[in-house]
Amino acid sequence: MPEKQCRYNNNIRWRGIMDMENEPRINVTRSTMPPLEEYVEEIKPIWENHWMTNMGPIYKKFQHRLMEYLGASNISMFTNGHMALEMLLKSLELSGEVITTPYTFISTTNAIIRNGLKPVFCDIKETDYTIDPDKIEELITDRTVAILPVHVYGNICDIHRIQEIADRHNLKVIYDAAHAFGVKYEGVGVANFGYASMFSLHATKVFNSVEGGIVSFKDEHLRKKLHCEKNFGITGEVTVESIGANAKMDEFRSAMGICNLNHLDENIAKRKLVYERYIQNLNGIPGLRLNYYDDKILPNYAYFPVYVDRNEFGCSRDDICSKLKEHNVYTRKYFYPATNNFEIVTSMCDHGNTPVSDDVSSNIITLPMYGELDFESIDRICEIIRSMK
Repeated sequence: MPEKQCRYNNNIRWRGIMDMENEPRINVTRSTMPPLEEYVEEIKPIWENHWMTNMGPIYKKFQHRLMEYLGASNISMFTNGHMALEMLLKSLELSGEVITTPYTFISTTNAIIRNGLKPVFCDIKETDYTIDPDKIEELITDRTVAILPVHVYGNICDIHRIQEIADRHNLKVIYDAAHAFGVKYEGVGVANFGYASMFSLHATKVFNSVEGGIVSFKDEHLRKKLHCEKNFGITGEVTVESIGANAKMDEFRSAMGICNLNHLDENIAKRKLVYERYIQNLNGIPGLRLNYYDDKILPNYAYFPVYVDRNEFGCSRDDICSKLKEHNVYTRKYFYPATNNFEIVTSMCDHGNTPVSDDVSSNIITLPMYGELDFESIDRICEIIRSMK
């Protein structure tokens, strides 16, 4: 089928678009921050006790609040999400192959490889971009030691089928839940699925502590191991039982997390309104596939991805990115490229048979998404996209 020529009506007459130089900049994301006075109040004790790191009282308060919010029996907090995942894998002392998805941020793949494990890439579903359980079992060999799926854009993996497969083959399921903080599936918080889950608290996420990461887990044996991994292997004043690193969360980040957690439900409610406005504007446009959440999911509205069928829509994903940028709107090709298309990765392991992932990563765009994004800006973004049809 011949590719359609991309068209754009330069005579659009609607507020703001004719004067591009004066159009406000809209970033793809905006970090959530609490009122300054609230944060200042939370960090005041630091000036009294001078306890800035090493699992202080604010850290412990934050840990307790997180366990309550996530409904998790155990969590361990880290300086960032990547170190949380990497050290989780290290603590399990695995050796062999890990079945995972290439449709993720490079951190997921790096954490596997940096632990001396081999990623085996499984393709994804077209519907929600999570790992395809129909394609997992054929990749299992006698060298497989774990499955590492990724919840994507707040969409949740097929947790029941994945667990059934893992149980049949005696494999651990470790979730990269960087996109899924606060999400519930069938009324249960996602921190409760699998052997363990990692959450990112990076500044760009729905919930942040500036930087930070969490591992949720049920196995009590992991508590000491994770503590040692992030604290030099130290178990007492003069005792070092393992070779660890330094990846502890400090008091300042913990304080930011506490403050942001106070406003998280309100923030998610605002993001829901942004999501619904996008749907209202873009639903039903031929060539655009939007992200819809399963009825069993209570989402966090982390991202607003749009898959662009260039033949049906008439323009490519890249055309839309470029046109929006001309109007001071900044989007993200996320995830692009898929991690099994990085040369450094394929120099160490096989690309795998992942046509869906390859296609989606080349044709998806994430539009600006944050709670403070006003309807006028959303309408402006959508009008530009619709006018390219």
